[in-house]
Amino acid sequence: MSARPELTHPGDDAIAAAMSRTLTALSAVFQALGDGEHTLNLVAERTDNAFVTGRTDLSIGMKPLRLAVLDEDEFCAFRMLLVFAVEGSTMRSAVLIATTAAEPNPRACGWSVGDGWLHPMDTDDLQAAVIPCPDVAAVEREVYPAPVLIQLPDSDEEAPHA
Repeated sequence: MSARPELTHPGDDAIAAAMSRTLTALSAVFQALGDGEHTLNLVAERTDNAFVTGRTDLSIGMKPLRLAVLDEDEFCAFRMLLVFAVEGSTMRSAVLIATTAAEPNPRACGWSVGDGWLHPMDTDDLQAAVIPCPDVAAVEREVYPAPVLIQLPDSDEEAPHA
């Protein structure tokens, strides 16, 4: 008998709906972040108590509209982890933190993932999450409140996940 609980496999319909919401959420995140060089980090706790992480670096331009990812495989792995966090049946909790390259200090905002969507994190919680560990050479990030992301109703569902 395993010491860890087993993961329940979500159904194909649940994964497809979560993929749709994830793509909508990522589009909203990209628009909220705007022009610049950004790093997205996702940390999630699975229902079997394991922690999983994803990271992707990207460049966004609004005029003209462009999105460039540094590593496509890394982006695909990040996106798939976010799909499972949005779907929710295999994840206990998840947090997405976006860091934007800025002078004099990088800026960071974050969202918690729950109820099938991304919700702005409390800035005190975000500050605690991004503070460098003692004796580690790291740049401090200036935190700011994450924008509320507008959630559009899923076309296959009667009501959006709120």
